[in-house]
Amino acid sequence: MNLDLVLTFIILILTIILFIWDKLRSDLVALMSMMALMLTGIISTGEALSGFSNSVVVMIAGLFIVGAGIFRTGLAESTGKLVIKWAGGSELKLLILLMLVVAFLSAFMSNTGTVAMMMPVVISVAMRMQSSPSKFLMPLAYASSLGGVLTLIGTPPNLIVSQVLVDYGYEKLGFFDFTPIGLVALGTGMIFMILFGKYIVPDHKMNNNDGNNVSPSKLMKLYDISDKLWRIQVNPGTDLMEKKLKDLRLPSQYGLYILFIERMDSEHTTFRSKQLKFCARANTTIKESDILFVEGNEDKIKQFANDFQVTLLPPEDNKQNSLITKEHGVAEVLFTPYSRFLNQKIRDLQLTESHSLNILGMNRKGKCIFQALADEKIEFGDAILVQGEWKNIEMLAQESQHVVVVGKTSEEASQAKANGKAPIAGAIMLGMLLLMTFEIVPAVTAVIIAAMAMVFTGCLRNMDDAYSRINWQSVILFGAMLPMAIALEKTGGVQFLSDLFVNNLGRFGPVAVMGGFYLCTMIFSQFISNTATAVLFAPIAITSAIQLQVSPYPFLIAVSVAASMAFATPVASPPNALVMTAGGYTFKDFFKAGIPLQIVLLVVMLFAIPFFFPL
Repeated sequence: MNLDLVLTFIILILTIILFIWDKLRSDLVALMSMMALMLTGIISTGEALSGFSNSVVVMIAGLFIVGAGIFRTGLAESTGKLVIKWAGGSELKLLILLMLVVAFLSAFMSNTGTVAMMMPVVISVAMRMQSSPSKFLMPLAYASSLGGVLTLIGTPPNLIVSQVLVDYGYEKLGFFDFTPIGLVALGTGMIFMILFGKYIVPDHKMNNNDGNNVSPSKLMKLYDISDKLWRIQVNPGTDLMEKKLKDLRLPSQYGLYILFIERMDSEHTTFRSKQLKFCARANTTIKESDILFVEGNEDKIKQFANDFQVTLLPPEDNKQNSLITKEHGVAEVLFTPYSRFLNQKIRDLQLTESHSLNILGMNRKGKCIFQALADEKIEFGDAILVQGEWKNIEMLAQESQHVVVVGKTSEEASQAKANGKAPIAGAIMLGMLLLMTFEIVPAVTAVIIAAMAMVFTGCLRNMDDAYSRINWQSVILFGAMLPMAIALEKTGGVQFLSDLFVNNLGRFGPVAVMGGFYLCTMIFSQFISNTATAVLFAPIAITSAIQLQVSPYPFLIAVSVAASMAFATPVASPPNALVMTAGGYTFKDFFKAGIPLQIVLLVVMLFAIPFFFPL
C-alpha cells in the first residue's frame, strides 16, 4: 500500500469521524477534507476544485430555486391541504394520503422543504381529528425520504450515481428510471406503516379541545407560562419613568421580558379615558401609571419591583387572556437544519427588533428552559415559544428556510398566490419535467431554464430571493466531497475497497456483493449525509460490478436507494430531525420504528433491484 493511499484513507477516516461527531458543519468538514487532500499533494488544485464545476452541483442549486418558487406561490401547500382534507375523519386515510402527497412532492423538490411546509398542516389536521400529531409526523419524514427515490432529481444520491455511470462510460439514468424501484420502496414503506405503525410509532397524547390550530393555550400549559406572568404598576417618580425598554436591559439583568403595556389614554376621548393595551417594543418609553405585563421568575420579579420601587399587582384570574387575544397570541417556533439562527444566543436573535416578538421560553428535548434564557445557544431540534401580534408571527412563518412556526398561521394565501402565480409555478415545473423526460435539452439546462423562469414570472421576487433559497450547505458539501472520490480513484483506494467487497462476498454471488453495498451504505447514511455516503460508495460499487463482469446499474441503484433510506436516527436526515421536537420523539423512538423498516426494505430491495435492473 503506497503512501498516498495510506494518507487518503487517514483523511477519509478522519472525515467520517468528524461527520459522525457532528460538532462541525458537514460542509466545513467536506472543505477541510478537500484542503487536506490538496495540501498533501494527493490531488492537484484543479482536481480539488473540479467538483464545483460538476453539472450535478448546478442542478442541485437550480432545483432549490424551482422548489422555492413552488413553495412561495402556495402551490404545494394548497395541494397538500386539499388532498389531506379528503381523509375526512379517518386516521388511516390521513396516513395513506399524507404519505402519498409528501412522497409525490419530495420526488420533485427538497424533502426538507416539503416536510417543513407540511408540518403545520399535518399538526392542524391531527388536532381537529382529536388525534396526536406524533402518529403522523414520523411517517411524514419517512415518506419524504421514500419519495426522493421516485425520480432522478428527487434526492442527490440519484444524481450522483447517474453521473458516476457517465464518468465510467455508461448510459446515464433517465428521469423516471428510478420510478419502479421508488414505487416498490414507497409501497413497502406504506404497507409497513399501515400494518405496524400503530405499534411502533409513538402516540404522545396531546389533550387538546381546540380544533382550529395547535392551541396557544395548550402551548402555554406545555411551557408552564401562566405561573410566570406578572403585572407591575409604574409608580410616580420611579426610575422607570421615561426610560426606553432597550435601555433597561431587563432580559440580561433580571431575566425578565415585558410583553404588554396597559396605559390610560385620555387624549382621544371626550368624556372618559380609554384603556390601551399594546405590545412592548425595544423603543417603547415607560410612562407613569403604566401597567407592565412581565414574564419571568418570581424571585427576579420581586427583586425588580424592589429595585425600582414599583407595585406588584395581584395576578389576574385568567392569565392566558393577557397573551391570547384576537390580535395577539403565542406560537412555537422550530428551527430548520440550515437555519441562520442556529448557534446564536437567544439575545442575539433580535426577534423583538426584527419582528416585534418576545421569546417566552425554550423547549430542548422536552425540557423547558427559562433561567438564563438570553444566554442559551440555539441548537438544532430546539423550539422556542414566541409572543406578539399574529401578523408578526405570520411574517416570521414566511422565513420557511430558517424556521417552522407551529400554531396560528395565516389562513389566507400568500401574496404570490393571490396574484395568480401558483398556476404559473405549476406550469414551469411541468415544463421542466417534460424537457427532462423527453431529453429535449440536457437535464441541467432544463433546471436552469426553470429556475430563471421562476424569477422572470415573479414566482420569486428577484435574484437575491432566488439565491437566498439555495441550500448552500448541500451544494458545498457535494462539490467539496467529489475530490475524495477522485483521490480514492487516483491512489487505488477504490480498487482496494472494491477488492475487499469482491474477495469477501464474491463467492456468494453478485447479489450478495450488491447486498453488502446496500447494507454498508445504509449504515453509513444513519450518521453522515446521504450525499457524502453516495459520493464515497458509488465509485467502489461500479468498480466492483466491473470486476465481477456484471451490470453496474443494480449496484449503483442499491447505493442510491440505501443512502436515502435513513430512518433509524433523528440525525440520519434533516426531515427526521425536523419532526423530532414537534412530535416529542426520542432517539429510542426512531430506533424502534426505523430499524425494522430498514430491515424490511433491505430484504425487498435485494429482490426488486435485480428484477428491474438485471445483473
